[in-house]
Amino acid sequence: MGTLLAATQVQFAVSKFIPLAVGFFGLGTGYLIYGPQELFKFPRRSRAVDLSTGVWGIWMPGFMQFLAGTYIWVALIWLDSVREAPMYMAALAFTAYGVHWWAIGLGRAFGADPRPNGFMALAFTMISALGIVVFFKASDAPVAGLFIGLTCIYVSDMFASLGFRERQSPAEPVPVREPTRIGMLGERSLGFFHLGTGLWLMYLMWAAALNASNGMHLLI
Repeated sequence: MGTLLAATQVQFAVSKFIPLAVGFFGLGTGYLIYGPQELFKFPRRSRAVDLSTGVWGIWMPGFMQFLAGTYIWVALIWLDSVREAPMYMAALAFTAYGVHWWAIGLGRAFGADPRPNGFMALAFTMISALGIVVFFKASDAPVAGLFIGLTCIYVSDMFASLGFRERQSPAEPVPVREPTRIGMLGERSLGFFHLGTGLWLMYLMWAAALNASNGMHLLI
């Protein structure tokens, strides 16, 4: 006697409450913390400042973006409650940038060598450029504009991270790293784009929250 196996399919309702504002706010806060230090040298780098900015980098742009990205992946792949195709790019970006900020924050807190970040920036320039293409093709110019800012950030980060030379000091057992002129300009450029993109992220956070909470259809 054969056994009849019945497959039960659970269908979730499509959700309009995608946590975009969580990711936007986390990343924007990180940029607004790092930007003034890079552009205006305020506060000046010290062990205590590096520890503070490192901790903020881990939790705000790191954890909050990873949380948003994980939610969107689960909703896309398992729950089928998010069905907008561009959300695939949003999930990829939030997850990648979130893990990236864990590494950035830990590196800053532990006083790591910044030069490997220059090669990281090459990969993140590529994913940022991909976001420009995806969201312009989806007719979402405000989010595509965010990815333009991100592309500028990572191009600047290449110069800021790799623009160092080593100088052997008689008083120091290991070579001392000094920023070159290109490295200093790269850091100032990085701070400028961090601040500008951070402010744009604050707008996107407002737009996403008001769209979802009050039905105010702001540009997003």
